[in-house]
Amino acid sequence: MLKHIHRKIMHIFSTIWSLFLSGLFTILPITLTIVIFSITFKLIKGWLEPLHRLNLPILNWIPHFEIVIVLIMIFIIGALVQIFILRTLIEHIESYIAHLPLVRTVYGGIKQLVKAFSSQDKVTFKQVIMIEFPLENVYSIGFLTAETPHILAPESGIKYFNVFVPTTPNPTTGFFVLVPEHKIKITELTRQEAMSMVISGGIICPDRFIEHK
Repeated sequence: MLKHIHRKIMHIFSTIWSLFLSGLFTILPITLTIVIFSITFKLIKGWLEPLHRLNLPILNWIPHFEIVIVLIMIFIIGALVQIFILRTLIEHIESYIAHLPLVRTVYGGIKQLVKAFSSQDKVTFKQVIMIEFPLENVYSIGFLTAETPHILAPESGIKYFNVFVPTTPNPTTGFFVLVPEHKIKITELTRQEAMSMVISGGIICPDRFIEHK
C-alpha cells in the first residue's frame, strides 16, 4: 500500500517536473533573445550617455536617439568601406593588431567567424559538403575552399579539393584536408546553417530539414 502511494506521489512529481521543463524550454529562447537585446540596448545607451551633457534639443525630440546615432554610424562606416576610404585605415590597424600576440588570435578568430557568416563572402567557403572524416563511415561537415593544384594532389589523374573541417564549438579552428572529388557529398546547407550546426554541436538544425508532424 505504501509503495503504491509512493509511486503515485513520484508520478505526480514527475508529471509536474515534466510540465515545468516543457514550459521552461518553450519560453527560454524568447527570454534569452529579449535579455541579449536588452543588455545590448542598455550598453549602447550607457556608452553614449555623455551626449546628454551636450543638451542637444534633438535628444529630447526623439526617444532613444543614441540608438539612431549608432545605426547611422554603422551605415556611414559601411558606405565609407565600400568606397575604399576606410579600407586602407582598417588594413593599417589590422597590421598593428597582427603584432599583438594574444589580441591577434582573438581578433583573427572573430573576424573569420564573422566573415563566414557574412552573406557577402562568396569566396572563403564555396560549398558546404560532407566527407568521411575522421574515420570511414563517419561523416563531418566541411567547407570546400578550392580545387587542389594538380602538382599538390596526392594522386595523379584524380581531382582533389581543399576542404576545411571546422571543430565544435569553435569553428575558427579545424582541419585542412585534401579530398578526392568522388568522396565529396554536396549538401543543401547554406554556410550560415552549417556554422550554426557546428557551433551548437548539432543541437540547432535548420527548420526546413525538420519534418513537422
